[in-house]
This record gives sequence, C-alpha cells and structure tokens, in this order.
Amino acid sequence: MGSFLNTIRCKEKSIPVSKQVIATIAILFLGVVLGTFSKFLDNTPSNVLPFIFEYLDVRNFLGRFAIWVLIAICISVYSSSSVRASLNVLVFFVGMVSSYYLYSKFIAGFFPRSYAMIWIGFTIISPLLAFICWYAKGESKVSFVLSIMMIAVLFNMTFVYGWIYFDMCSFLEMVVFICGLVILKRNTVKQSMIMIVSGIAMAFILNLIFPFHFW
Repeated sequence: MGSFLNTIRCKEKSIPVSKQVIATIAILFLGVVLGTFSKFLDNTPSNVLPFIFEYLDVRNFLGRFAIWVLIAICISVYSSSSVRASLNVLVFFVGMVSSYYLYSKFIAGFFPRSYAMIWIGFTIISPLLAFICWYAKGESKVSFVLSIMMIAVLFNMTFVYGWIYFDMCSFLEMVVFICGLVILKRNTVKQSMIMIVSGIAMAFILNLIFPFHFW
C-alpha cells in the first residue's frame, strides 16, 4: 500500500489553477465540437459528404462507443490528478452529449429519448470511471491491472468473435485500439507485451461471461 501511495504522489502534477481551468474549458469546447460534428454527419445525406467519410463509415463510427472511450481514457491518464480526470471527462461528455441532442431536437427536429438515456447514464458514471482510469499510468501492480482491463474493453469494442469467427468492427476501430495501446504502453517493451497479451486474454474471458459488445 505504501508503494502505491508513493506512486500516486509521484504521478500527481502541480499545475497552476489558471492552466487547469483553461484546459477544462478547452475539453468542454472539444466535446461540444465533436458532438455537433457527429450529429451533423448523422443529419447529412451520404452523397453530400466527402467520399472518404462514406468509405470509412465515419458516421456510424462516431455513433459507437470505441472512439469516445478512447478520448475519455486519453483525457483521464493525462490529467494532473484523479479528481481533475473526473472533472475533465465529465465536462467532455456533458459538452458532447448535450450538443449532440440539442442539435437533434432543435435542428434535426427529433429527439431519440431511449438512446439519449444511454448516453446520459454513461455521462453520469464517467467521472467515477475516469477517477479509476487515471491510476492506470502509475507504476504499481494495481495500475498494471487497470491497464490490462482497459485494453480488454477496447479489444471487445474493436473485434467481434466467437468459436468459429473473428473480425474487426471497422478499420477506424482498429486505429482506436492501436492508439489505446500506445497511450497505455508501459516503460519497457516486455511490460507492454505482457499488458497486451493479458488484456486480450481478459477480453476473451469477459466475452464468455458478458457476450455483449458496445459498438
């Protein structure tokens, strides 16, 4: 326990309050921009969008969880403290979800209540998840296990598989998974490889227990 607390103290960064406030406002703005952009794509005919958007299926990609989980992980682990991670991730999802559904209601002219409730629920629990995720970049065994769990979640959002099949959801989900590996990489190649292999093994176990993919 002592070593874990020491790791926490080393990981927390002393950043001026003014810079923290600016960073949080910027994260809120990012959420608003991405939420608006996502709904804009939903509300725009495919033949009007650039070909690359249709080819990569960007519209549906932004409607799934993987990219948003990756952004939340990135915000969490690079925040100055676990409390800041909770706040930053919360304001990101508040900005993203509110802008998406305000656009849906007042510009697109409809409000998918049941789907909105899922995202609102995810926004409510996001500070707790961010608080936990912040510790994943530490040096303790607990941090290593958290990284493995996060890799497992990203793996199951990237790939669909069963006893006789294995496929990825899309190329963009694969990019998300690779980015997740880079963000969560350990200090040595050996540690990173153990983390990746362990994460994939845990993903298969989770798939057997909870065979549901949030994509």
